[in-house]
Amino acid sequence: MNKPRIYYLLVFLSVIILGILSRKISFIPLWIGDFLYAVMIYFSLRIFFPLKSFFFLAAISLFICYCIEFLQLYQGEWMIELRKTLFGRYVLGQGFLWSDILAYTFGIAIAFSVDKFAFNFNRKFA
Repeated sequence: MNKPRIYYLLVFLSVIILGILSRKISFIPLWIGDFLYAVMIYFSLRIFFPLKSFFFLAAISLFICYCIEFLQLYQGEWMIELRKTLFGRYVLGQGFLWSDILAYTFGIAIAFSVDKFAFNFNRKFA
């Protein structure tokens, strides 16, 4: 595993911990969890595709987050049962909210900025 992937993995794991904590601490707004979810998606893609451009991975991350959010509009019986599990609740969410779309967009924008300007690993590939 090369150096950038290790950094991306550490950020990814840290964001997961922060996301879980954000749901356990009552004074943290709920949108923070959605924001962190988007950051986690971005950095998870970065782990697997460290040489892809920043813009490409930001676009794919937004697409994934938006798809998951719009999938919440589907209320099939099997999907409702899946959402009752811990996995389903954390990964698929419970209900569609436009504010989640905004939180995802903001989260990807911040993750993109941190990656592009702070980590700066593969600037020559962007």
